[in-house]
Amino acid sequence: MQPIPTNTKRGGELFYPELSFEMMGLCFSVHNEQGRFSREKQYGDGLEEKLKEARIPYSRELRIGDTNNTIDFLIDNKIALELKTKPFLLREDYEQIQRYLQASGVKLGILINFRGTHVRSHRVVRIDRSGRKPDSDS
Repeated sequence: MQPIPTNTKRGGELFYPELSFEMMGLCFSVHNEQGRFSREKQYGDGLEEKLKEARIPYSRELRIGDTNNTIDFLIDNKIALELKTKPFLLREDYEQIQRYLQASGVKLGILINFRGTHVRSHRVVRIDRSGRKPDSDS
């Protein structure tokens, strides 16, 4: 099994930097309001309210094709956002979001872990079956 890279650059350019930055701000806001011991659904509900207020297009709990996989949030059809409430993220969490990215064709995923004192985020770029990262214009 090959390692799962989390680098979000290709040719020195980040994927969706403004939207990613805005998403992190909303997640920080939700975490500040709810603290570190809420459930994943409660964080999701809080984030959904923030997305509505910010008028950012999204889909929640989006089922991907016939895979029976469900993305927590698909932001503006560009970013797969997966929420976690764990002491720390495991390799299986990165593998999960990579499967979601490959099945959906979305280029960027962000894992958000609300459990710590501070919100932790990890950007994950889709790796095509050939092992290549997507170009920034595709």
